[in-house]
Amino acid sequence: MVFEKCREILLRESELVQRIAGLQNLIREAVMNRNWTDFEGHFNDLGRIKAEFAALEGERELLFTGIPGTKGDMSRFYTLTAQLPPQQRGELTEIYRSLKLETLRVQVSGEALMSYIAEVRAAMAGFFEIAFPDRSGKIYTPHGMPVSHDMRSMVLNRAF
Repeated sequence: MVFEKCREILLRESELVQRIAGLQNLIREAVMNRNWTDFEGHFNDLGRIKAEFAALEGERELLFTGIPGTKGDMSRFYTLTAQLPPQQRGELTEIYRSLKLETLRVQVSGEALMSYIAEVRAAMAGFFEIAFPDRSGKIYTPHGMPVSHDMRSMVLNRAF
C-alpha cells in the first residue's frame, strides 16, 4: 500500500518536472526568438504546474510523517524504503534519485533563464534611459499611452 502510493506520487512529480522543463524550453525559445505573444501564458502555465508539484510534495511528506525517529525528507524516504522488499526498494530509490536529479537540473536551468531575462530587462531599461532621457524611463505605445515594463514592452517594431 505504502509502496504503491509513494511510487504513484513520485511518478506524478517526475511527470510534472518534465512538463516544467518543457515550458522552460518554450520560454527560453520565446526569449531567444523575441516571441512575446504567449510569454505571459507560459509563465501562468508554469505557475500552475509548480502549484501542482507543491501539492504532490505535501502528499509525499504526509506519507513520510508516520515514520518515527527521522528528520528531513531524504531520511524519511530511505527509512521508508528500508522496510520494503529489495525489488520495491530498488524501484523507489531509482525513481526518487532521478526525480531529485531532474529537479535540480530544472531548477538550475530556470535560475539561469530568469537571470538572463533580468539582465535583458536591465539592459533594455538602461538603453531607453540613455536613448530617450526625456521620457524618464517610461515606454509608450504608438498612440502615446504608457506601457508597463514587462517583457511585452520590449517589442520595438523591429526598427528604431
